[in-house]
Amino acid sequence: MAKIAKKKAAARAAFDGKSNLSVEDAVKLVKDTASAKFDETVEIALNLGVDPRHADQMVRGVVTLPAGTGKDVRVAVFARGPKADEATAAGADIVGAEDLMETIQSGKIEFDRCIATPDMMPLVGRLGKILGPRNLMPNPKVGTVTMDVAAAVQAAKGGEVQFKAEKAGVVHAGIGKVSFDADKLAQNLRAFVDAVNKAKPSGAKGTYMKKVSISSTMGPGVSVDVVSATAN
Repeated sequence: MAKIAKKKAAARAAFDGKSNLSVEDAVKLVKDTASAKFDETVEIALNLGVDPRHADQMVRGVVTLPAGTGKDVRVAVFARGPKADEATAAGADIVGAEDLMETIQSGKIEFDRCIATPDMMPLVGRLGKILGPRNLMPNPKVGTVTMDVAAAVQAAKGGEVQFKAEKAGVVHAGIGKVSFDADKLAQNLRAFVDAVNKAKPSGAKGTYMKKVSISSTMGPGVSVDVVSATAN
């Protein structure tokens, strides 16, 4: 326990007095101070000048990170017949219809992304109270309600990340692993920020992107200079 406390104290000391760093410096700091025994996720949080309670200020979208996420994404697909076969061939982990609905209703949710063909939405709609709060509900706006289930499955497993503003106007996601090369993490960070910028809603007023920060799963956070984060 004392050893863990020392590592945390050392990490916090390394972050003291540092803020609004360039993307490259922030990534280096997070990588250098990550000390968990597992490969920590590098997480990004964006504080936006929006109020998602208003429909015209909701921020939502999807982005494919150029260097991938480093995460093994488990995909469930609601489909029947040939489309179910396509999903399975594309690498979906779970494929079903009523049987999959019953599994979810029983509380067994062993997937990170849920995809459905349009004809399955009346069935999937019954799961809104379960999938909605977990941000797993299929949605055509982010490509998870589609007839091209093979492409959707491949995208989910190939580094695609969905994002959605929470009540406080914060968007967060994992953008890679601390084991990634620093330049790959920097590419992913800028790609994610760019996607959120492009998703700016019509009702957003004033400063849209207020703050950008990153951290490792177990480490402290550091703010990133917004100009550096938005540079292409």
